[in-house]
Amino acid sequence: MLHEHSSDLALASRVDMPAGALSPVTEPSGGSDARIAVVHDWCPNFRGGERVLAQICKQFPNAEVFTLFDFLPAEVKEQYFRDVEFHTSAANRLPMVRKFYRSLFFFCPFLIEQFDVTGFDAVISSSAAFSRGVITRPDQPHLCYVHSPVRYAWDEQFSYLQQGGLGFGPKGMLYRYMLHRLRTWDTRTAHGPDLMLANSNYVRSRIRHIYGRDARVVFPPVALAELPCVEDKDDYYVCASFLAPYKRTDLVIRAFNEMPSRRLVIVGEGQQSAALRGLAGPNISFSGYLPRRDYIDVVARAKAMVFAGCEDFGIALAEAQACGTPLIAFGRGGAVDIVRRLGAAPEPTGVLFKAQTVGQLKEAVEWFELNSDKIAPYACSRNAERFSEQNFDHAILESLAAVRELHDMA
Repeated sequence: MLHEHSSDLALASRVDMPAGALSPVTEPSGGSDARIAVVHDWCPNFRGGERVLAQICKQFPNAEVFTLFDFLPAEVKEQYFRDVEFHTSAANRLPMVRKFYRSLFFFCPFLIEQFDVTGFDAVISSSAAFSRGVITRPDQPHLCYVHSPVRYAWDEQFSYLQQGGLGFGPKGMLYRYMLHRLRTWDTRTAHGPDLMLANSNYVRSRIRHIYGRDARVVFPPVALAELPCVEDKDDYYVCASFLAPYKRTDLVIRAFNEMPSRRLVIVGEGQQSAALRGLAGPNISFSGYLPRRDYIDVVARAKAMVFAGCEDFGIALAEAQACGTPLIAFGRGGAVDIVRRLGAAPEPTGVLFKAQTVGQLKEAVEWFELNSDKIAPYACSRNAERFSEQNFDHAILESLAAVRELHDMA
C-alpha cells in the first residue's frame, strides 16, 4: 500500500483519495483538550459498531456522544463509556421504542439533523446509516468512519424486502417509496464529511460505487489483550453471530445437518433463534448469548469458526483469529481482508468458499479437515495483530489531523 503524508491526505480528502497505510503522526494539535462530537447511529446493544464508538471516545476525554437511541446497560456504560455524556433523540423516549426503533428508519434522517453539534471543535461520525448526515458548520472538521453504506436502502434492498414478506402490495410499495426517499437523502449527504474511512476494502468499494467517493481503509479495533491464543483445540466448530437472516446461519446449519459426525456450536440470539433451533439436527447445539469471558473460551477452543454471511468487516472473525482459531468463511466482504487463504498464503489462517450454497460450504469444511495441519494457531493470532486498538487509534488521530489541516489551508 502507498504511504502518504497527512498534508497529501488533506488535499485529497474531499475528492478521490487513494487507499493506503497511514504514516506515523503525533496526536493532532489540541487533541486532548478539543471538544469532539461523536455521532453514532444508535446503541441498541454493545456489538461491533459500539466497540468502535467506545474506542473513539477513549481517545478524546472531552468527547460527547450523539445517538438516536441508547439502550446500553449501565454496566456497559460504566466499563466502556465512563464519564462520557450521551445525547439521544426525542424518539428515544417513546413508549416501547426498544421493540420498534428499527421501524422508524424513515424518520431517522430528520432526527439526526436535529442534533446541534455546531459548537464542537470537530465531529467524528460512526455511520452505518444516518449519523453521517448530521449538520455541521462549513469550517468544522468532519471525519466519518463508515461501517457500511445503508445496507437495506441500496444493494441489499431486495433481500430485506423479501425477508420481510414485502412484495408489491400497498405496504410493500410504501416501504419501497420510503427507501427511495432514504436513498435520495443518503446521496445528498454523502459529501458532507471531509474524509471518509472505510472499515474494509469491501466497504471502500461500496462507497466508491454508491457515492462516487474514495475512502481510506481503517480496520476496526480488536481488543487483542483479552483474546488469548489457544493451541489445544477441541473437536467442534463454532458459529457466532446475531441470528439475523443476512448472517446466513441457516446455511451453516443446513450444511452441518448433512455432516452429522461433525459438531457445531452456535453462539448468539436474534429474531431467527426459534426457527434456527427447529432447523438444527442433533449434532448442533445453541449456547445463546454468553458472557464475554465464556464467549472467548468457546471461540478459542473451537476447531474453526464457520461463517456464511457477507459482513462489512466482521469483528467476530478477527477475534477468532486472535484466539488462534482458523476461519471457514464466505469469500466476500470483510472476510477477504481478514483471512489469509489456504493455498494462497505462506502462513494460511483459513478457507474461503465462493458461493453461499450448502455444497460449497461442505466442500470448504472438508478441505479444511484435510489441510488443517497447515494452519497454525500462532499464525492466526499473529495475523490478527493488524487489527489492534493501537493501529486504529493511530489511524483515527492522523485522519483527524489531516481533516484539520484541510480546514487550516482553506
